[in-house]
Amino acid sequence: MKFFLDTADIDQIRTASEWGILDGVTTNPTLVSKTGRPFLEVVKEILKVVDGPVSLETVSLDAEGMIKEGRMLAELGENVVVKIPMTPEGMKAVQVLESEGIPTNVTLVFSPVQALIAAKAGASYVSPFVGRIDDISGEGMKLIREVKEIFLNYEIDTQIIVASVRHPMHVVEAALIGADICTMPFAVMEKLFKHPLTDKGIDLFLKDWEKVPDKPF
Repeated sequence: MKFFLDTADIDQIRTASEWGILDGVTTNPTLVSKTGRPFLEVVKEILKVVDGPVSLETVSLDAEGMIKEGRMLAELGENVVVKIPMTPEGMKAVQVLESEGIPTNVTLVFSPVQALIAAKAGASYVSPFVGRIDDISGEGMKLIREVKEIFLNYEIDTQIIVASVRHPMHVVEAALIGADICTMPFAVMEKLFKHPLTDKGIDLFLKDWEKVPDKPF
């Protein structure tokens, strides 16, 4: 399973890239606004750092506007993926952009049939939001299991991006289900490294190392 970072913070992206586990980035207007910087400045910097797919979102609500914005975003880099909302107008835009060789990521997906519709429209990626479903007492990972089963049933190539991730167990469950990608905040990615027994083991080794005579380093 690929790890994407859900952020527009260039420092976080650089750090994850240095860890060697970053496969791509997803952004949205909210994340970009948090940087307090001009949109194009932020995006161009991200595209310089990230080799994998970078999802950039349109803001228009009509298909014509989404298509226009999608084409403009695609010109920023070969690895740009255009994020399109799960609406009838959005599906119109997905068909046009994909026919032009511009990959799309259908976002704000909350049901299996929405994911199926996105796939039928030709989307390269679909992003079910697990955390937001959990927030209203639903079962977000059940959605991923159902989407995965449907896609396997019909040999659908659209990749599943598990989005709205809240904690490391979402990442683990996504991997167990067989999702293609999990996009997560930097704080969650950091936590993936951590385990109390790892910390305890390192502490023990270092204490024992201090007892070793004539250490070479």
